[in-house]
Amino acid sequence: MKFALVDGQRREAEPHLSGTCPLDGHPMVAKCGEERARHWAHKGNHSCDPWWENETEWHRNWKEHFPKEWQEKIHHAEDGERHIADVKTDKDWVIELQNSHIDPKERRSRDSFYKRIIWIVNGLRLKRDGPQFLKAWNAGVPISRNSNLRRVASVECGLLRKWMDSPSSIFFDFGGGKIIWWVFHKTQTGQAYVTPLSNTDFIAAHRGGATPFDEWANIVRDLATRCEENIRRGRII
Repeated sequence: MKFALVDGQRREAEPHLSGTCPLDGHPMVAKCGEERARHWAHKGNHSCDPWWENETEWHRNWKEHFPKEWQEKIHHAEDGERHIADVKTDKDWVIELQNSHIDPKERRSRDSFYKRIIWIVNGLRLKRDGPQFLKAWNAGVPISRNSNLRRVASVECGLLRKWMDSPSSIFFDFGGGKIIWWVFHKTQTGQAYVTPLSNTDFIAAHRGGATPFDEWANIVRDLATRCEENIRRGRII
């Protein structure tokens, strides 16, 4: 974890500091070696949140795009259940950064728990995912003469298939730091609407840019709905 409580205040790890977990109060130790970024670890074999995965440099780089007060924020449900969101914005969007494999049952639980959730998925974890996705994208059908928005089949792309049953907005990050791929509408026929979005625009949409993410989401949702209606009526896209 990046933050622990030291004398009641959120602090990043520093040599010789001791702290407590902000979720359950368990003692934490500052890890400040040279091979990994400084972080906090629970004492003993303890896990405060079953949804938490070990943080990588990829996680840390994404978190750093957002204010510290948004990072590792505890989200409370009405029934008392609590989990640590990777990022929670001032508009209550939870941004979950997923590097490792996630069980579909757990993913559905997170979709339900957070409700306003956006997933950013590390597309570099498996070597085949990037080439498969690019092949699916190239074979996709451009929408309304807009080559940057396509209806893409998931049949030959394992990464798309894994995320097809999520109702949330999914972003695949294949590295490079310039664009992420927004999978924002999934159909019952195994297809999804996909468009590239610059990292800069995504971050700005949450940090007070000209177009808030809610507005982006409404635009693409309406466009996908119209396209699906045209398809049902037998109209050519």
